[in-house]
Amino acid sequence: MTALAEEVYEKAVDLNPIDRAELIEKLFSTFSPYSDTIIEAKWKEEVSRRRLAYDKGDIPSDTIENVFNRLGQR
Repeated sequence: MTALAEEVYEKAVDLNPIDRAELIEKLFSTFSPYSDTIIEAKWKEEVSRRRLAYDKGDIPSDTIENVFNRLGQR
């Protein structure tokens, strides 16, 4: 890895989880902008699948506070 890439990495790991995720998404999109439509469609399918599982009681829910607390511990 170049010195510049290492410097960017060192700064990025100090970001909060949401900012890191958004940065990852932006970086990932630079590899193949044409696949965004495919990825978006797959995520919609996944959201629908999870929603159905939640509605049937197959998966539990949690409070947003607990979710962010778990993310902050990483």
